[in-house]
Amino acid sequence: MFKILEKRELAENIVKMVIDAPLIAKKAQSGQFVVLRTHDKGERFPLTIADYDRDKGTVTIIFAQVGKSTEHLGTLNEGDGILDVVGPLGVASHFDPAIKKVAVIGGGLGCAIALPQAKTLHGMGVSVDMIAGFRTKDLVILEEEMKAASANLYIATDDGSYGIHGFVTKVLQDRMDEGVNYDLVVAIGPIPMMKFVSELTRPKGIKTLVSMNPVMIDGTGMCGGCRLTVGGKTKFACIDGPDFDGHEVDFDGAMRRLSMYDGMKERSEDCNLVKQAEGKK
Repeated sequence: MFKILEKRELAENIVKMVIDAPLIAKKAQSGQFVVLRTHDKGERFPLTIADYDRDKGTVTIIFAQVGKSTEHLGTLNEGDGILDVVGPLGVASHFDPAIKKVAVIGGGLGCAIALPQAKTLHGMGVSVDMIAGFRTKDLVILEEEMKAASANLYIATDDGSYGIHGFVTKVLQDRMDEGVNYDLVVAIGPIPMMKFVSELTRPKGIKTLVSMNPVMIDGTGMCGGCRLTVGGKTKFACIDGPDFDGHEVDFDGAMRRLSMYDGMKERSEDCNLVKQAEGKK
């Protein structure tokens, strides 16, 4: 069991947990993830490592309660235990020490994944512009943490209720139009957002890293569930990523694969209702 040391709700249905996991914390690096199982009948599911503390032996995860497993994880409280936490998995992010100016872009919950990237770059002495996008003001998370990990923080909301009115691509375009020359852009969030950021940087030849998080099962490359097409070749997000060159990722193919799972949650809930009804007969 992995004990939950801290639990905090960052926004509606978005939860931060600090877990006692000294062996994972000892090896964890930005860009890596863990695979969790909350109970012996539960599914395995991945969550990116949002932070870690080697001295305290803790790992931080931030997740949205959007499916059966994350909803169950969200019911656990401080002092409770998580059955399995496996990691760190995936290839840690690698940044060229020669880079000087970087834009780190997070979309929604992707900001929790982008934050450790920004912290790593900021710690290397790189000038970081962090661009964070949310649907509305009530969903803004980690503002102070992102501010501390960047030279400039730009928050954009789709509805204009906070910060800049518009998408993260607008902020990035405005910065480039102002003459800012980025050596690297890191984009993490919904697939359409990462696709449009990559298309924006392509004409300027700006190296762009995206973090792909398709459906995973075992997290070791054996199941093939997280396969992607990158540069015309099949890659597996769990062992080859999750970071990939955004100019080479087949985003449309990735979106088609994800759409295969549309409605799975509703069908699972319907099956549970049927089982409950049958049990009452």
